[in-house]
Amino acid sequence: MNDILIQNTTKYFQETFGSQPSQVVLSPGRINIIGEHIDYNDGFVLPAAIDKIICFAFEKNNSNTSKIVAIDLDDTFEIDLSAEVQHDDKVWTNYIRGVIQQLKNNGFQFEGVNCVFSSSIPVGSGLSSSAALECGFLFGMNALFNLNIKPVDIALMGQKAEHWVGINCGIMDQFSSVMGLENKVIKIDCRTLEYTYHDANFSDYSLILFDSNVKHSLMTSAYNERRQQCEEGIAIVKSNFPEISSFRDCTPQNIIDLKDKMSADVFKRSLYVVKEINRVILACEALDNGNIELLGQLMFETHDGLSKDYEVSCDELDLLVDLAKKEEAVIGARLMGGGFGGCTINLVKKGNEEAIKAQFAKRYFDAFGIELKIYDVKIGNGTSIYKYN
Repeated sequence: MNDILIQNTTKYFQETFGSQPSQVVLSPGRINIIGEHIDYNDGFVLPAAIDKIICFAFEKNNSNTSKIVAIDLDDTFEIDLSAEVQHDDKVWTNYIRGVIQQLKNNGFQFEGVNCVFSSSIPVGSGLSSSAALECGFLFGMNALFNLNIKPVDIALMGQKAEHWVGINCGIMDQFSSVMGLENKVIKIDCRTLEYTYHDANFSDYSLILFDSNVKHSLMTSAYNERRQQCEEGIAIVKSNFPEISSFRDCTPQNIIDLKDKMSADVFKRSLYVVKEINRVILACEALDNGNIELLGQLMFETHDGLSKDYEVSCDELDLLVDLAKKEEAVIGARLMGGGFGGCTINLVKKGNEEAIKAQFAKRYFDAFGIELKIYDVKIGNGTSIYKYN
């Protein structure tokens, strides 16, 4: 699939600008195997780059203006690099503008480029197309102008570009897009940015995403509320256990001991966070031991915590996970992302994929009258320069 995407992108570039691109960059979306809502709680996350990508074709144009073409949107914008970078009503352009602003902020010398891009990442599916856009464009600029920006710094600059756009994201999306490796997941320490790779030996299983095709309006307000509740929870922990500095230093018993000092909601949120941080550690051990069945069980436990304790699920996602629990062929499933809609991620025994897809799609439509979107994904490499054969 990506071969066709690359061919079409480079062909479009040739037809638009009358020349071969000098750099072609592939920048992937990402999944998160486990570790949800703990990036802002000093926890660990376990993401991976996937084989759905944005393909960019670049060349220098020896001017002070960049011309960027979004093939899928049938849209183009030009930006004068000598002028102040400003936000625009066309939201997609702001991610590029944010990258240009970061390059300027860091004192890098660069000129105008011609660029076209096209994507196989489903927009709005929770697979971080915005991080792929930021990091891919930055990767291309780095290569074209020999800026010598290190990969980790590309991820950090991509995150700052998204903050400039107005989205206060953590580092996971950009980090996994840039640093991913085929058949590896990345355990990222969200406090220090230290990271380790772990084998994702899913040879007997398929990763399938079921997109609920719903987005409930609670997401932003609930996210902010959960963050505030977690801050309240850890403040109570610190005041009672001075030796503890964050949730990752807690045991579930520490939280249980403080139940009477917390509101019911703060208690549930805090207990979920402590348990989820521990589940990420157990998931890495399971992967290292090739125990994929245990990983699947941990995914189910995460969903239960997100649904009952963190309360960021919804009827549509809960139905999809309940269906998965009843199928012997599905060894693990959970909601992926912020919640209140989006995808569930599922580990399905090979040979059962089509039957599971058909059954889930029918049961989901029968329950909600909504078409289920289905994505097959594989764990792939991070952002890279495409080499022509």
